[in-house]
Amino acid sequence: MSIHGIEDWLATPQGRYVMAWEQEKINAVIDDLFGYNALQLGLPQLQLLAHNRIPLRQIVGEAGSGAVNVVCDLRELPFAANSIDLLVMPHVLEFHDDPHQVLREVERILIPDGQLVLTGFNPVSLWGLRRKLPNCPQEFPFNGNYLSVLRLKDWLQLLNFEVDRGNFGCYAPPSLQPGGISQWRFMETAGERWWSFAGGVYLLRAIKRVRGMRLIMPAWNAAKAKAKALQPMIHKGSEKRGR
Repeated sequence: MSIHGIEDWLATPQGRYVMAWEQEKINAVIDDLFGYNALQLGLPQLQLLAHNRIPLRQIVGEAGSGAVNVVCDLRELPFAANSIDLLVMPHVLEFHDDPHQVLREVERILIPDGQLVLTGFNPVSLWGLRRKLPNCPQEFPFNGNYLSVLRLKDWLQLLNFEVDRGNFGCYAPPSLQPGGISQWRFMETAGERWWSFAGGVYLLRAIKRVRGMRLIMPAWNAAKAKAKALQPMIHKGSEKRGR
């Protein structure tokens, strides 16, 4: 994962601005979700599951990512299939070398109707545009491979997820100056009203669906069966007497 500089970024006005929005939206989504096991993949610097009522909550990350409960390769999650009720994944896919495999593992360990909540940086935004301008920083969060919401929805649907809810936020341009973001706060209201798809970050909530089995019966030929049922029976004794 390309997360170089994340610690410093989280301490900036830019980082606090983004994470405050994401924490608020995640809390609203997971507050009333129940179950037995919940996981947070990535970003161990924040306790994103703190407002959830599921008793067993663990933070999972790769080696060197910070203080986590479980250290592992996110492409091979050490959890049984169909064992996790809720999984929160903040900014993992756009900073991982194999996002498809990570999603496949997430699908594997979630129970049927299990909940996935993920966040990402929006390429169709001022944040995405900043990456294409000269002198763009080469550290987090501008060194990732930003994924659009439409692409993520396609990936999720291929894995039988149903996207239930989505939000865009953080319309102010990325700025590291102390007062740089506050002076653009008016863009939050304007952005939500006029260009809601162009928020700097997004949150998606998806539900794992398992299609039920369908019993396929043999195609009986009704006409032949009816004709056979009406055919008279001829006894051998009758044949002899008829001769």
